[in-house]
Amino acid sequence: MSARVLVVDDIPVNVKLLEAKLLVEYYDVLTASDGPSAIEIAGQQSPDIILLDVMMPGMDGYETCKRLKSDPETAHIPVVMVTALNEVRDRVRGLEAGADDFLTKPVNDVALFARIRSLVRLKRASDEWRSREATAMEFGVAQDASAVDDDAPGRVLLVEEGGWDSSIVQRVLGEQGHQVDIVKSGDEALALAIPGDYDLVMANDSEGGDVLRLCSQLRSQKETRHGPILLIVEDGAEDRLAKAMELGVNDYLVRPVDRDELIARTRTQVRRKCYEDRLRANYIHSVNAAVTDALTGMYNRRYLESHFERVVARISGGEKPVSLMVLDIDHFKPVNDTHGHDAGDEVLQGVAKRILSNLRGFDTAVRYGGEEFVVLLPDAPASAAAAAAERLCNSISAKPVPVSTLPAGLPLTVSIGVATAIAGHESLEQLVKRADLALYEAKNSGRNRVVVAREGAPAEDEAAEVGERLHAAG
Repeated sequence: MSARVLVVDDIPVNVKLLEAKLLVEYYDVLTASDGPSAIEIAGQQSPDIILLDVMMPGMDGYETCKRLKSDPETAHIPVVMVTALNEVRDRVRGLEAGADDFLTKPVNDVALFARIRSLVRLKRASDEWRSREATAMEFGVAQDASAVDDDAPGRVLLVEEGGWDSSIVQRVLGEQGHQVDIVKSGDEALALAIPGDYDLVMANDSEGGDVLRLCSQLRSQKETRHGPILLIVEDGAEDRLAKAMELGVNDYLVRPVDRDELIARTRTQVRRKCYEDRLRANYIHSVNAAVTDALTGMYNRRYLESHFERVVARISGGEKPVSLMVLDIDHFKPVNDTHGHDAGDEVLQGVAKRILSNLRGFDTAVRYGGEEFVVLLPDAPASAAAAAAERLCNSISAKPVPVSTLPAGLPLTVSIGVATAIAGHESLEQLVKRADLALYEAKNSGRNRVVVAREGAPAEDEAAEVGERLHAAG
């Protein structure tokens, strides 16, 4: 996973060392030597994560972090404090300043890259939801999710598997107003967590339990996929912690657990969960009527036009790709002529369902018009977009689409055109035109296939003929 990392340290040799490690792993690296410069660069360059030294002259790391987190433009950038300080009170102070994690020098490479990957993954998911919220606010059908107090207590599930005595943790969190439930095993935890009602799952990693399996199971379920998981680990268990973060663990505490750090980390995770829940609720309940297609439940063309601009604005500047596929049902007109328009509507609904079930969570699927669909794939190179289109093409042709008047269903195929550009280098119209031309080529060469567009925007006269060609091809 590539990302843009801002390294902030007043000692040049420290900057060079971290920069070298990150470049070897193919990260894009920005650097700053003090707090004010870091704030300015973060506002201008929008890094995916900030590695921030604490002990700097003038504005120290704590104050820098507070200012970053108080600015709406940079508040959602993860901050990892990197310092020689290793006292619990230093970690708590960093967490209270808004830091997402705390690494002690000399930095362990396994720990460093595990935290970067984990926090960048969380940020990108959050960015996509915030982008969708901004689009909804533009249409006047949503309110700002950040304009609500996030310090309300939450529901916490404690997992005692492995002989962990959670009574002290339960008492401390209870004193903070959190509702705390305790289970004895991973199976019990999964059963209770599945409805998605908990704001945090907290589990102890010990030899007597299999907490990593529980983490994997929580991440594989739709209802618990986005819920925070906080792990309690032994000091020095960096490799184990790195594995946990790869599985989707959000945060951790080191045994013996410090009371203040427990309170701070729990508050951070519950606050984040509440905020992201509001983002999703805003989107689900407010946007549907304005920006979705009534028949298929997909986004409509109006939404795509606004959302594309926000996606490009978010990922442009780093030479990141954006891909788009245009999909058309082969021989759709005879479906309506032979089986009626009700059957045609069921076919469109069935195809839409298969499209939606074969995409990443942050891809955007749109019914563009008639039997034509568009899928926007942010940060996806041409090879990945082509592979996704092939999977989609095969998924639709693999078995008949259900139609109520046809017991055996209706066999269907689709043709797909794919186009890719560097974000900001082409407009939505240009990208759609190139994908349309590739779609026409797929139709003209036998249908039920994927064609990837050539680079560069199509000539205007060539693009003007696309719609007529597709209509004739069917």
